[in-house]
Amino acid sequence: MKYRLLFLFLLPAFLMAQNGVIEGRVYDEINNEAIIGANISIVGTTLGASTDLDGNYRIEALTPGLYNVEVSYLGYESQTRFEVQVSNVKSVRVDFALRQSSTLLDSLVIKANPFEKKLESPLSLTSIGVNEIQRNPGGNRDISRAIKNLPGVVSGFGFRNDLLVRGGGPNENRFYLDDIEIPTINHFTTQGASGGSNGLLNVDFINNADFYTGAFPANRSNALSSVLQLSQREGRSDRVGLTFTLGASEAGITLEGPMTKKKKTTFLLNGRYSYLQGLFKVLKLPFLPTYSDAQFKVMHKFNNKHDLTFLGVGAFDKVRLNLSLDETDEQRVLLRVLPVINQWNYTLGARYRYFMENSYLIVVASRSMLGNTFYKHYNNDAGQPKIYDLYSTEAENKLRVEHLIRKKNFKITYGANYEFARYTTETALTRTIDTNLISVNYNSGLNIHKYGLFAQVSRSFFQEKLSLSVGLRLDGNSYNKEMANLFRQASPSFSASYAINKMFSLNFNTGMYHQLPSYTTLGFRNNAGELVNKDRLSYIRNVQVVGGVAMTTTTNTRVSVEGFMKWYYNYPLLLDKGISLANLGGDFGWVGDEPAASVSKGKTYGVEVAVQQKLWKGLFGIASYTWYRSLFTDASGTLRSSSWDSRHIFNLTAGYKFKRNWEIGVKWSIQGGLPFTPYDTATMAYVQVWNASEGNPISDYERLNTQRTKAFHSMNLRVDKKWFLKRLNINLYLDFQNLYAAKQPSQDLIDLTRDADGNPLYQDEAKTKYQIRQLRNETGNIIPSIGLVLEW
Repeated sequence: MKYRLLFLFLLPAFLMAQNGVIEGRVYDEINNEAIIGANISIVGTTLGASTDLDGNYRIEALTPGLYNVEVSYLGYESQTRFEVQVSNVKSVRVDFALRQSSTLLDSLVIKANPFEKKLESPLSLTSIGVNEIQRNPGGNRDISRAIKNLPGVVSGFGFRNDLLVRGGGPNENRFYLDDIEIPTINHFTTQGASGGSNGLLNVDFINNADFYTGAFPANRSNALSSVLQLSQREGRSDRVGLTFTLGASEAGITLEGPMTKKKKTTFLLNGRYSYLQGLFKVLKLPFLPTYSDAQFKVMHKFNNKHDLTFLGVGAFDKVRLNLSLDETDEQRVLLRVLPVINQWNYTLGARYRYFMENSYLIVVASRSMLGNTFYKHYNNDAGQPKIYDLYSTEAENKLRVEHLIRKKNFKITYGANYEFARYTTETALTRTIDTNLISVNYNSGLNIHKYGLFAQVSRSFFQEKLSLSVGLRLDGNSYNKEMANLFRQASPSFSASYAINKMFSLNFNTGMYHQLPSYTTLGFRNNAGELVNKDRLSYIRNVQVVGGVAMTTTTNTRVSVEGFMKWYYNYPLLLDKGISLANLGGDFGWVGDEPAASVSKGKTYGVEVAVQQKLWKGLFGIASYTWYRSLFTDASGTLRSSSWDSRHIFNLTAGYKFKRNWEIGVKWSIQGGLPFTPYDTATMAYVQVWNASEGNPISDYERLNTQRTKAFHSMNLRVDKKWFLKRLNINLYLDFQNLYAAKQPSQDLIDLTRDADGNPLYQDEAKTKYQIRQLRNETGNIIPSIGLVLEW
């Protein structure tokens, strides 16, 4: 009996045994050759290892927890990987691709900056790891919401994931996953833009995220405001593992493991389903969204010179109306204007890499497609005709070849890309004119061939104190003669960085960038079926100048100050409205059935101050303040505040890791109000106008963006507790979005004034005008979430 009691007493110790392992490979980033004898150390401890003849290393008997891992080797720049999560369930693979020092001093270990700094992009780049994304307060493991914490990013349109970066619009961002472009990273995306309500990428796949807000590399095209590059980890090679995630609004499962006995092929596979509509019913919201998504990655390593990666991302989204709500005027107005939505998208892609002596080659091929349907019945009655019914698709087939060379202290990248894109739309509109139903059908299709060339040359001087980089892109397409000429869309860039000492550096970039207008604008046709915008549109041109100073401390802290100036040319002007597309606000890219011309100009300018703290003695976080202006011209050429002109952004995300695997994080945000255009209530009051538009607001563009919502601030909180058992990892978390129920103001809603029986009241005896009233439009509920993550 006493032995049984002793066994039960010691059982927790066995379950919490120090069985954690960090292993991986250290190799030259250019030729993938193994680096033999590299030193790997656990920062703050005496634990470490050295690489063998194949460049492999293994550190065993680690207590589960977070570690910073550093690698160093003579003649190479050292690297630090922050917040490596160790557990008993599986070994953690951490590979290091080391960059040879341009000084080629074989007897010297080059101490590199622990924060990523690329030769071609020495500033306007923030890198965050998977743990920073997973524990983002209020983010509920959403990558897109984690990005909203970074410097220069404005949160627009309620609590959506639209990225408004340095005064630019939501269509000016590009996303890459393992070098493969992913046009859509959010559920319920706005066609022609990049936002959505929830991220669709699985955070458990992610290794690291690099977020560029300027100084874009030449091999990344069609971006004016930001580029997000996500790198995925490999699936585990020892055995098949499983991760199960259960949250307040969704559930998901991830499988990973080897696919062959030789373990040269590994896979990651995830599926997720949302029951968000249940939460929205509890919150008494008038719309009920649900979504599902899937993601996979398969990687095969032929040998150290060849590897091949396949990946896929797909989602299906739908929104239904909560017709049982009839309690408040605000609910009734939203039910009157909100549509029913069905949307789907996918990306399938492959990347092949071939490593040579002083260079490597990348070939990337992919196909992406988006299908978007939304409709609305009169009075939300399926038995009545539809007010509108839209179905639209976008398909893109892409091929890109890149060659990167390091030779005689130079880093040279060059390549080419080709893309075939197809856009279609079918729209049916029904309007009531003098009690008669008038139907209008609109159809359009568009095929575009796009092509480009790019090159970038970078080099460091004076023992790497000075770094210079020059890049050039040439882009063209088959839409019209002007765009077909590659040299009309030449995009040169120049970057420079000077290290004053080990802590301080001065950084600079200037460049010209081009972006194609959205397909919804390119594909507009008139009643005769003509592409009326064809001879009026050109690439949007953007010229940027960015300068700043950065300081890195020995406590893993980076402080930076950057000033930026961006000039826009050839921005689409909506001819019927007389406004720039940048002033369309929340309706951006909704249908695109408007004449437009590339005649609007704009400018944004501002300053950013950012402090990023990587894990140090349990503390981590990032804080930033951005002041900026965003202005675009109207039809008269007058500069007006754009719909993204928030002016002030402050974000603070911080946390602390306590003993016994407790962790707490908080996010506090302050954002200035966004401009909006008042409604033309005098015109809307006419009975015929109101009935024909079904009460949808009509903006008064004579007063374009002359009003502004109030400033908004909110707080998110997250608490994590983790248990690392012998065969099971458990992560239990509480996540509170909008902790003190702050109300984010939006433009007021418009409704009719009614009598006690619900009949509309009129302004005149002839009953030609309704009485109009405005209702306060605010969103903001405490959204609590409890989650459970199990990993075998």
